[in-house]
Amino acid sequence: MAALHITDIESAINWWRERSPSPDGITACPEVRALAEVYALMVYRHEHEWDEDGLPGAAREAWLAWYASTPDAPCIAICSTVQGDAVCKGCGRTVEEVQHWPVMTPGEKRATWRRITLQGTAWRFNRYAERSGS
Repeated sequence: MAALHITDIESAINWWRERSPSPDGITACPEVRALAEVYALMVYRHEHEWDEDGLPGAAREAWLAWYASTPDAPCIAICSTVQGDAVCKGCGRTVEEVQHWPVMTPGEKRATWRRITLQGTAWRFNRYAERSGS
């Protein structure tokens, strides 16, 4: 299984904070509390990643709800892997990632998203960004 990056945990927390704002400015919804516990442990331990399988139940459910709100595939319908490229010029995924995408776990998909976003070399991040819907 893949490791979830701290930025995804933080994004999930912020998504839940917008979705279920604190009624009094102090208390947080159960989903935020569950994710915040994981986030706090990561900060305390100076860890950037958390094993996808090791996410506690409530935090996992909250993270998966956030994950479901994100775009699934980075594809922009301009695939160069079918032309023999090892890495797609359109989305930035490798041939293996494109082929195995339907069976990858959410954590594996997010790790791929993180890599291609940090690289920022795929067309989805520059000249065809408007096609990607992001």
